[in-house]
Amino acid sequence: MSAPTPETDEIADRSRASLEALRTEIAKAVVGQDPAVTGLVVALLCRGHVLLEGVPGVAKTLLVRALASALQVDTKRIQFTPDLMPSDVTGSLVYDARTAAFSFQPGPVFTNLVLADEINRTPPKTQSSLLEAMEERQVTVDGTPRPLPEPFLVAATQNPVEYEGTYPLPEAQLDRFLLKLTVPLPSRADEISVLTRHAGGFDPRDLKAAGVTAVAGPADLEAARAAVAQTSVSAEITGYIVDICRATRESPSLILGVSPRGATALLSTARAWAWLTGRDYVIPDDVKALALPTLRHRIQLRPEAEMEGVTADSVITAILSHVPVPR
Repeated sequence: MSAPTPETDEIADRSRASLEALRTEIAKAVVGQDPAVTGLVVALLCRGHVLLEGVPGVAKTLLVRALASALQVDTKRIQFTPDLMPSDVTGSLVYDARTAAFSFQPGPVFTNLVLADEINRTPPKTQSSLLEAMEERQVTVDGTPRPLPEPFLVAATQNPVEYEGTYPLPEAQLDRFLLKLTVPLPSRADEISVLTRHAGGFDPRDLKAAGVTAVAGPADLEAARAAVAQTSVSAEITGYIVDICRATRESPSLILGVSPRGATALLSTARAWAWLTGRDYVIPDDVKALALPTLRHRIQLRPEAEMEGVTADSVITAILSHVPVPR
């Protein structure tokens, strides 16, 4: 790890200011979802993907569209349905009668921000079409790998209450998501603000009219990623992360604990959060701040624990309160 110079520090500070400005810009369109906005920025910094869980109508789609506008990147929406085919996501070879040859027609996954809407409504075969794209950042069709644009983020949504006709994501695919963010219903004050905006003529389909403009770009994101990579992590913090993850494997409430991939994910998100808050080193509070969204989808409850009202969040919170914090 090379030592930062005054010039690199200045670039990092500018990129941090640009990414912090995203919150203000997105707030012009989305009210009261700061944790979800922060989670999406953290995922972009870590080159990860996000699972957004919330009931219909809490602005999950609007959130991703506003982020794409404020970050000056392209976005596409894929509405997952039971009859969606893998080629509808990745693209396919199409015969061109004029040239008597097959040419590749890219699917909607070839963009910067993919909104995979209601991902659990499509069968596993189509769900799995995203796995290579998420992990390898490429799509292979007819044996030819095709790289995806950079930056690339999949923001998948699912409804936490309506399970009829759905196909729950398998553990292997859940583990590919860096973060699982819950998008709650707004508070009374926030809901009044939403209605006031709509009464004043706000149109969620016209973000430009709402005043959402680009305040950062891919160059800022690249500079920020380079700065995050310089954020130092002490041996004590590394041990703390490992102890938290190992504690999940020993919890009597869980069938499945956090894997080493989950531990590396928590390390990455804690570093990104430390940098966003203005530090070049990670402290235990950074780990605690990102533990729930990074780990909640990587553990599996025992049926008897679920019947007793135990949740993934309550298990992780209890573990955080018991694992010794480094001084």
